[in-house]
Amino acid sequence: MLIEEMQKEDTIVYKAQQEDEGIDLKGFLRKRLGVSSRLLSKLKRDKSIFINNSFAKYHQILMEGDLISLIMQEDANDFQAQDLPFDTVYEDVDIIIVDKEAGMVTHPTRGHPVGTVANAAQHYLMKSGKRCRIRFVNRLDMDTSGLLIIAKNPYAHHSLSMQMQKNKVKKRYLAFVEGIVQQECGTINAPIYRPTGDSIKRTVNKKGRESLSEFRVLERYGQATLIEVELLTGRTHQIRVHMEHIGHPLIGDPLYGNPSDLLGRQALHANYLSLYQPRYGKALEISIGLPRDLVELAKSLKL
Repeated sequence: MLIEEMQKEDTIVYKAQQEDEGIDLKGFLRKRLGVSSRLLSKLKRDKSIFINNSFAKYHQILMEGDLISLIMQEDANDFQAQDLPFDTVYEDVDIIIVDKEAGMVTHPTRGHPVGTVANAAQHYLMKSGKRCRIRFVNRLDMDTSGLLIIAKNPYAHHSLSMQMQKNKVKKRYLAFVEGIVQQECGTINAPIYRPTGDSIKRTVNKKGRESLSEFRVLERYGQATLIEVELLTGRTHQIRVHMEHIGHPLIGDPLYGNPSDLLGRQALHANYLSLYQPRYGKALEISIGLPRDLVELAKSLKL
């Protein structure tokens, strides 16, 4: 049983129950709490795991009522803190979910060392007095807006990564595409391939990795369609590649379609997430509306 009032971003406190009695500490941590091997090694190396406030070894047998504490202290990232847009949609002891603006890179790169979501997150955490290491659970292209998950500790990051591997995290997007999509709904099953190691653009090719997207039409305009897409796999540029493949590239996508006079980026917005809270197992559903530029695009398409 988790002790609610003792939970922190870097600390998990659990009170052993009757069913935990007789289990060795390592087995308990792996099977009951789902702690990764990597974190187990770090906790052991740092001597950061305790039973009843005393340092514990992994072979120690648990008794009902034992108080098990995991201290996941670690150095913060060295990202430059910048006061940039950081729209927090949801936050708890383990995760932050933000609504990323279009035009922001998620993580610093050689071409974008600053001005990223990571720089904004560093500023936000420092201002809040929290020393969390920033770990992104999902990524969004620079010109895609919407929901982005940040894990505050290695336990949460591992838990959510496992959820994603087991398809327990649902991700839906809103996309404005060129032309009229005739089907009301459908599944695109087309493997995505990276032609060369330095290629930005992906293609549909039988040599690629299995890629599945489900879509349904929300609204049709004169020369365009608004669709909702759910990703069943998570390949780079998946929606952009798949929609080009079926003849309906995203509006404003210069890489897979055509630039648009109506919009300066691809018309793609990550609007929905469902997942399980890492520590408590509670089901979470987060949804957001369209950003201003896509609201204006919709108005223009109706004219």
